[in-house]
Order: sequence, then C-alpha cells, then structure tokens
Amino acid sequence: MRNFTYIFLFALLNLGWNNKENTIQSATLTGKVIGIKDGDTIEILYNGKPLKIRLAHIDCPEIKGSQPFGRAAKEYVSDQCFGHLVNIQHNNEYDRNKRLIGEVINQKGINVNKALVSVGLAWHYKKYSTDNDYAKLEMSARMQGIGVWSESAPVAPWEWRKPVGKRLGERK
Repeated sequence: MRNFTYIFLFALLNLGWNNKENTIQSATLTGKVIGIKDGDTIEILYNGKPLKIRLAHIDCPEIKGSQPFGRAAKEYVSDQCFGHLVNIQHNNEYDRNKRLIGEVINQKGINVNKALVSVGLAWHYKKYSTDNDYAKLEMSARMQGIGVWSESAPVAPWEWRKPVGKRLGERK
C-alpha cells in the first residue's frame, strides 16, 4: 500500500508539471521595429536577432495584387512604430510562417492592432479571434464608412488572396 501511495503522488505531481508546461502563458517582449512588411506583419530586433511578428486578431488589405488600402495600412503601421521600441504582448503562438502572433503596443501606449481596425485599415479576423473589442471597433469603422469601409463593396483580405474567379460573389 505504501508503494501505491508514492506512485499515486508521483503521478499527480507529474500530471501537474505537464499541465503547467502545456498551459499557454501570456508574455511581453520588447524590441525595436526594423521592418514593416505590410499592415499586419512587422519585424523587430529582439536579443540581437530579427523576429517577425504577425499582428493578432486582424487581417489587413494586401499589398500584393494592389488591394485598396493595402499601402495605406502599411504606411499607418510604419508611422505608428517604425524605428521605435515596441512591446509585443503574445501567448507564445506562431503561425505557419513562423511569425510570432501578438499585439503591438507602441511607445505612446497605443495598441497598433486595435488602431488599424478603428481607422478602417484592417478587418477583425474572426476565423482566428473571438476578441469582442475588435468586433466593436470594426463595427464602428463600418458605421463611419472610413478606410476600407468607404468602398462600395470591400473585399476581405482572405477573399482577395483567393485566385480570381474563386472569390466570394465572383462568377466563374
């Protein structure tokens, strides 16, 4: 019986450690913005090495293929943080392109991800986010008719990336 008790306690402790290792911990890192790929991807210098950051919760218009407001989104992000130290709030998650997914907080304390949505330069990426703040910001931008919402029929970036003819609402 004594051996069983030790084995049982060992198993419980081991389960606890494994669960802690599997729990995603929110973290913040700081780096200098050294590149702006597009509206939702930046590169920072972190610990002396470049690190790509994919802005969480949002999807910006594409530069490739000249989607309306793609360049404006990139310029907005550049104005907000290029050459500055930023904080990246993240959950240690990476996308398929090995970019750290996070929220960018600039030196003024502005959440750049949310700011992009609020000025109509990004969609709330509901496929990957359930954050209601982003949904509210998008609805406000839509109601104001600003940025992408000033277009008569804005096309979401995830639709824009599809081959022509396979986009929602297009004829084949």
